[in-house]
Amino acid sequence: MSNESTFFILLIEKYAYYRSMKGNEILELFKSHNLIDYIYDMYELYHIETLENAFEDLDRKLNFIP
Repeated sequence: MSNESTFFILLIEKYAYYRSMKGNEILELFKSHNLIDYIYDMYELYHIETLENAFEDLDRKLNFIP
């Protein structure tokens, strides 16, 4: 499994906990907003920053915050 795939799974698990949701719900949310390729493309940035920065970016993309 690639580093990007491993990180993607970790991100789903941590973001699900952060949002008090299940991992499969987060995966479906990412799919419905066409974010999977975006997250893979952001790997280089996301994996060197704190996960909270990735969460904030994803919250914006998902319209959880303005």
